[in-house]
Amino acid sequence: MYITANFDAGNIDVINADDQKDIQLAIRPDVGGEFFQWFNFRLSGQIGEQHVLNILNAGESSYLEGWEDYQAVGSCDRQHWFRLPTSYKDGKLTIVAELECETMQIAYFAPYSYERHQDLLAAVQVHPLVTLEHLGETLDKRDLTLVKIGDGAAHKRNIWITARQHPGETMAEWLIEGLLYSLLDSDNATGRQLLDKANFYVVPNMNPDGSVRGHLRTNAAGTNLNREWQNPSLEKSPEVFHVINKMKATGVDLFYDVHGDEALPYVFLAGSQGTPSYSDRLAGLRDRFSEVLKLASADFQSEIGYDVDAPGTANMTVATNWVAEHFDCLANTLEMPFKDNDNLPDEEMGWSPERSIKLGEASLIAMLAVVDDLREL
Repeated sequence: MYITANFDAGNIDVINADDQKDIQLAIRPDVGGEFFQWFNFRLSGQIGEQHVLNILNAGESSYLEGWEDYQAVGSCDRQHWFRLPTSYKDGKLTIVAELECETMQIAYFAPYSYERHQDLLAAVQVHPLVTLEHLGETLDKRDLTLVKIGDGAAHKRNIWITARQHPGETMAEWLIEGLLYSLLDSDNATGRQLLDKANFYVVPNMNPDGSVRGHLRTNAAGTNLNREWQNPSLEKSPEVFHVINKMKATGVDLFYDVHGDEALPYVFLAGSQGTPSYSDRLAGLRDRFSEVLKLASADFQSEIGYDVDAPGTANMTVATNWVAEHFDCLANTLEMPFKDNDNLPDEEMGWSPERSIKLGEASLIAMLAVVDDLREL
């Protein structure tokens, strides 16, 4: 029996592996030590053998509610991900893995590897409307890449989409994959009409350093990027710094920031209702976007989510709030679950890459519903 996390986005420390019925593990914290919850490792052994994996420091992790009714994911081929029997008690997360193959990968959610990220960029760049722009370097000297889609015409609306500010929220880049392929599909009438009306600016991975390091929430400096939008710096948050500079050059008419939530087993939006300049116009756009997304995807709902900020009390360091206020535009954070969607549970898969991809496709329908009214004439 062998356990390793020596690969892209890997995260686990082996404390004791002498007894396969009580393998003792620990999650490595993000740089800075404030956050941890993401794990991702490979377990090798004999096919048919059962292994009981105990993550001993789960009770000290960032979001304890995230372990309630949670099931880890496993895969033999890193393509098809299924849920594993998982329980949480007395600060310990226990995963039971019966090996269906000699080596099984086990993770907090289906990983979206840095190599797959590169494949996605390479695949979309061959489309005649796509240009890849290098926005700048991360602290670990990785590229921060913007996918530009459209002809840049001034009369068109400018739609910005970002994902994985929090690198462990891999469902966000799965959604981006579905959205991009659907948008660029010449047989997709929704995508074709949107591209007649809008230019798209998409950052599939805002935090490549944290992604490769196996972080849950921060970049290479231990910075939570989604608390940096009011005053980003090249020293702590170059990713946000570069994106904001490009946004100021293009303008923003719609902003869609894609995330995952550890605790809530639902798909929902968090808007900019608490910003100082929130208006009836933005409220109307948000309501229409939400209602159409509910029709486009039965996975989405609007009854359960975060508490809505009172007027004027929004945290302006958060991307959705800062962008909404700075550009007077429709801005939303989309949240997906790490667990399952309690509205439409799937015992085998839970929330999955496939459902994230489909939600990306559905998001385009909601964007089309509001695109004509995004900018005041």
